[in-house]
Amino acid sequence: MRTEDASARYVDLDAWARLDILQALWEGQLAAVAAVGPALPAIDAAARAAEPGLREGGRLVYVGAGTSARIGVQDGAELPPTFDWPETQLGFAIAGGEGALLRAVEDAEDSAADGAAWIARAEIGPRDVVVGLAASGSTPFTVEALKAARTRGAVTVGVSNNPDAPILREAAHGILAATGAEVLAGSTRMKAGTAQKVILNLFSTLVMIRLGRVYRGRMVAMRATNRKLRARGVAMVSELAGCPAETAADALARAEGDIKRAVLIAGGMSAMRADDLLLRHEGNLRRALREVGRS
Repeated sequence: MRTEDASARYVDLDAWARLDILQALWEGQLAAVAAVGPALPAIDAAARAAEPGLREGGRLVYVGAGTSARIGVQDGAELPPTFDWPETQLGFAIAGGEGALLRAVEDAEDSAADGAAWIARAEIGPRDVVVGLAASGSTPFTVEALKAARTRGAVTVGVSNNPDAPILREAAHGILAATGAEVLAGSTRMKAGTAQKVILNLFSTLVMIRLGRVYRGRMVAMRATNRKLRARGVAMVSELAGCPAETAADALARAEGDIKRAVLIAGGMSAMRADDLLLRHEGNLRRALREVGRS
């Protein structure tokens, strides 16, 4: 596996000056981001396949072991506050269980049976989207989980940093970011991990945009759960509705903090009509505004 290779360039890394070490590590991170570029069409295809089922109430499930599991949890956990994605439509299959997020669970990633069992217990089905991550692309827990999910009709996405990996073959949508050898041989939390994080950022954000949770580059579905986010919500409504901040704040209060509803209310619409309009357009603010000639 190329992610396990040792590079001759870094044989004496520990003897280098501090800034030279940092320069090498930084260059590795840049290379990791660049490695995602060729995968953009594959990410797009996976997002396109994921959209219909998620729109109909399907779950977005992340599968992984070790670093890959933690990266998946980080991406998924940010979807509810950022895009108001329901927690009931999220799942995390973690080799070794949730405790493995903080402490390594030895041999957990080698249990193919546990990966398949998790998919069965969760009753994964055709509307669900299962994303498996593994730098090696061969982690038994993750590969078997994807295989079981695909058998049950789910949309499956496999992310790997090694070409021709089993995870890319088992998933309906394989996404490869060939990051190659690490500066620290085998330390895939570095380049491989960075590339995986970038891929998930792109994939999940594209899906949320397509599901109508973004308008004019704004997070119009976010949950305003603190003072900073409430102020951001007022600013968004004020800008998008073209009204004073006081009007925007009042509209947000009437909309119970829902930014999309507040934009419509600030434009003179009743709360009931705003609800009906958004429901008819599956929560897509652009389409709702277009209907009333305000987009």
